[in-house]
Amino acid sequence: MKKVLKFGGSSLSEPPALATLLQVISSEIEKKNQIIVVCSALEGVTNRINDLVDQAITGKDVSGGVKDLEEFHYKLVRSHLEVRRQNQALLGLKLYFNQLEEMLAGIMALGEVSLRTIDRALSYGELCSAFMFTSFVEQFCGKAVFADARQLIKTDSNFGQANVNEEFSNSLIRSFIKENEGSIPVFTGFIASNEAAVTTTLGRGGSDYTAGIVAFAVDADEIQIWTNVDGIMTADPRRVDKAFSIPLLTYSEAVELSYFGAKVIHPPTMFPARSKNIPIIIKNSFNPSFKGTYIVSTSDKNGSLIKGISCISEICLITIQGGAMVGEKGFSGRLFSRLAGEGINVFLITQASSQHSISLAISPRDIAVARKVINLEFEQDFETGRLDKPDFDDKLSIIAVVGENMRQKRGLSGKVFSSLGRNGVNVVAIAQGSSELNISVVIDRKDLSKAMNSIHDTMFLSPVKTLNVFFCGVGNIGSTLLRQIDSHHSFLEVNRHIKLNLAGVCNSKSFIFNQEGISARSWKKDLEENGGPGSVNDFIEYAFSLNLPNSVFVDNTGSIDVSNLYGRLFEKSFSVVTCNKIGNTGDFNSYHHNKEVARKFGVDYWYETTVGAGLPIIKTLQELLISGDEILKVEAILSGTISFVFNEYKGERTFAEVVRMAQEKGFTEPDPRDDLSGLDFARKMLILARETGLKTEFEDLELQPILPENCLNASSVEDFYNELEASEEFFRALKNKAAEENKVMHYVGILYEGKVKTELMMLDSKHPFYNLSGSDNIISFTTNRYLANPMVIKGPGAGAEVTAAGVLADLVRVAAE
Repeated sequence: MKKVLKFGGSSLSEPPALATLLQVISSEIEKKNQIIVVCSALEGVTNRINDLVDQAITGKDVSGGVKDLEEFHYKLVRSHLEVRRQNQALLGLKLYFNQLEEMLAGIMALGEVSLRTIDRALSYGELCSAFMFTSFVEQFCGKAVFADARQLIKTDSNFGQANVNEEFSNSLIRSFIKENEGSIPVFTGFIASNEAAVTTTLGRGGSDYTAGIVAFAVDADEIQIWTNVDGIMTADPRRVDKAFSIPLLTYSEAVELSYFGAKVIHPPTMFPARSKNIPIIIKNSFNPSFKGTYIVSTSDKNGSLIKGISCISEICLITIQGGAMVGEKGFSGRLFSRLAGEGINVFLITQASSQHSISLAISPRDIAVARKVINLEFEQDFETGRLDKPDFDDKLSIIAVVGENMRQKRGLSGKVFSSLGRNGVNVVAIAQGSSELNISVVIDRKDLSKAMNSIHDTMFLSPVKTLNVFFCGVGNIGSTLLRQIDSHHSFLEVNRHIKLNLAGVCNSKSFIFNQEGISARSWKKDLEENGGPGSVNDFIEYAFSLNLPNSVFVDNTGSIDVSNLYGRLFEKSFSVVTCNKIGNTGDFNSYHHNKEVARKFGVDYWYETTVGAGLPIIKTLQELLISGDEILKVEAILSGTISFVFNEYKGERTFAEVVRMAQEKGFTEPDPRDDLSGLDFARKMLILARETGLKTEFEDLELQPILPENCLNASSVEDFYNELEASEEFFRALKNKAAEENKVMHYVGILYEGKVKTELMMLDSKHPFYNLSGSDNIISFTTNRYLANPMVIKGPGAGAEVTAAGVLADLVRVAAE
């Protein structure tokens, strides 16, 4: 087999990778394969020469920079070649560097430089690399010959991006290979020459193109591109942590991905390879056993709908609009021909069907020229008002979603835009060709990483969905929730495919952030040692600035200040999970506003634990309504404290003794009146009423007090207990009355016929609450479907463990959306 092996600069610069490349060549020769090598410049050398040219123009001394480049190459020669081979290699390199230094001296004398001279200066990177590598191949692999591509690849004089004379070049390459049969040719990548033998270059990344040109000329069976990554990835791994290698691409897919920012392979490489159906393999010289990415003519029809996501991080979108465009033949032709005449590349074009406006994306470095060209070409239209002045927005990026399997797949574009919308990413412009190979979207540059991660998660059906969680409140419930997350995270990842990435934690005085994740086990130590001072407002402002996808704010407080922030969180595309009742029990307009804003921005707002802790009460109520059922009546006991007190008020115990017992067990607040006032219970009923669609205010509730006035007005907790003892006759009379009627006494919330009330009731054995025990909560829904036998939910309705578990369940619901 004939194989063309192109070696990238990073591979040639690192001794371990360099050894790998030489072993690859030896292995191929042992297999009797014919090998042709193409070399890039060593890593960073082209940029360093560019910098030296810039310095020379300004008159700065560049001798030190040239000396550094020499030593970079000499070091590799001395470390890899036998002493007897070093002199010839070092002498050849010295000649090249002398020529470079002389050229830079000439540029310094003139104080200016042409594209022609820049091409010649840049050529020394590849000349030195390939010349040096030829010596390595000669020593380790067998007879080798240096191939200066300037003598073999002929182009026009478009310096910086020369166009290849394919027929002439093919003839020269074939003759050279034939004349040097039995030797391993080592070609310089990137460089060529025109018919006058003046050095030209094939554009940045052109060494890949050189490999394609050589492979076409010799009818190669395979092209291998050796670089420093495991093939072409589904996205840039510097932006998307979950990016993975793509095993198979078509030429068209590879062109689209590379055109829109994937830097692994130069786009023109595909054209000569595709014309002769030569497979291209992207391999990693630092991980040679990895299969890499194969680029071939046909795609795997059973593979993923998309193959990859790439981006151009900095673009300018020009928008021109006005009546002069409507029905005007040749308008677009005038625009694009003038831009092309100035060498301006247009990445994307989109035009309204009304022909009233057109938008095009260009590089920000071309803005000044584009503005001048457009103003000159359409000057009269601007002056007469037939066209508005063009708008230039240079703070944008393009994301391209690429894959041949996208063709005629319904709903795919919807998935892309839904993913972006849910994460608060505004789409400025859209373009999709008739081939349906690429969906391109223009977005705000600050949203680029978030957008790419959200699309990647959605389109590749990532096995694990990551939620970036911002945690507010680390008291009893908050710290319990963190402990549950720590003990449960492995189960969630393996069984529910959910990763909870704790990106931020705050208490009332300080906060800490880590985009990579704060340990749910050591958060307390991290907060104490590394936390910075600040308010909750400071905390969320910093969270906004991180702009992470799938962001969730968890409120474990009982603070009105925190609940007042929900609207801003929704507007920034943060979902909210809360056990804080205040957000839903203020005035109805605030409750309604929060729900509407969350809906508008496509985020979640879950608050299951505000009623009944971990019991699925709100979720059940919502699902009954969604299914078309009608809520006729709701009865509930939604206070663990009140439930315990009335369940345990039996025998000879006084009411005061039972309340003390509840306090000792931790069922009450420090002042039991906070629970026994029934206000917290009433707020839960208010939430349920609003969830059924009622515009109920707290003042509309009818609340029967549990305690006599003298108990509620006691000056201290101890006085409160004294007043309870003094009022025992009142409580005992109620207890005796219930016993005489074979009933039990409970404080019940009732939602019926649009009204909410809480009252002390005597319940007989037919009532579903009759057998309630301990501190359990219970609720019954009487509906059209559950008329004879109401739906009953019963269980623990208070306590840090069950409340935290309910918050965790709501977090999982966010991931499931």
